[in-house]
Amino acid sequence: MLNIPKQIEYWVRSAEEDFEVGSNLIKAGRTRHGMFFIHLAMEKILKACVCKNQKKTPPKIHNLINLYELAGLEKNTERQDALGALNRFCLEGRYPEQWPAIPDKKEAQRYLKMAEQLAKWLKKQL
Repeated sequence: MLNIPKQIEYWVRSAEEDFEVGSNLIKAGRTRHGMFFIHLAMEKILKACVCKNQKKTPPKIHNLINLYELAGLEKNTERQDALGALNRFCLEGRYPEQWPAIPDKKEAQRYLKMAEQLAKWLKKQL
């Protein structure tokens, strides 16, 4: 039987580590790599929400909006738009032929702040 609390703890702890790595990379000017880790952190927090609300292992997907919906979280255009904006950083890291413009440090810090606010709200849902 799946130990849901242990799964949630794993996803949250791992997300916190990825947030730290992403933040440090952004501070060092490695924005593309930093934003990839920020996306990864958001993905893991959302997977914790899926675990909690669906009582099962989350699927192996990376789309933040799809994970938000799978978690059964309240529909909110602002949050979903923010997740959509962060989604592009998964593609940047995984599929270089689809790279959009690399964010400058100021833009990356804006995305980081947005992700931190979202993560704070998501953790409250746990």
